[in-house]
Amino acid sequence: MARPEKVAVVDEVRKNLDESAATVLTEYRGLTVAELAELRAKLREADAEYKVVKNTLTKIAVDQAGLDVPDELLIGPTAVTFVADDPVAAAKVLRTFSKDHPALVVKGGIMDGEVMDAESTMRLADLASREELLAKIAGLFGTVMAQPARLAIANLEKAARLLAALQEKREGEPAEANGDE
Repeated sequence: MARPEKVAVVDEVRKNLDESAATVLTEYRGLTVAELAELRAKLREADAEYKVVKNTLTKIAVDQAGLDVPDELLIGPTAVTFVADDPVAAAKVLRTFSKDHPALVVKGGIMDGEVMDAESTMRLADLASREELLAKIAGLFGTVMAQPARLAIANLEKAARLLAALQEKREGEPAEANGDE
């Protein structure tokens, strides 16, 4: 590559590092082009982008971003997954894909400016995704909002039963006892 092209790649990687919620470094040696295309498609669904970038250019971009990434994470064929929003969803995709394709190896990751080892990065996949957490919160709100309604209905039902019992009692009494003449 010519020098300006390398500078453009470094700038793009640095920009992606700055804008990403998380970044995951993987080794893809042994994956076919079709398998990489499948992985890219699955990661796109998780709002993540999978890019193969030369290690030297990635290292320059990482240094420019002020991150302290160990050199061993940038050895061998390395691809960078830039996660736009939900690191948990991307980690789940990578874990599932690596189970079916053992050639994909997670080397480590970066989240909130902190470098994580492979184990910590993959532990993200054990957490609830953003969608799962939002669904739980919505369920809790539904429960909280429904409880006052249930209490109000219960009190109304109780009052209705009381009035019905009074009405039955009144109908069962003689006419002069209940005030009807």
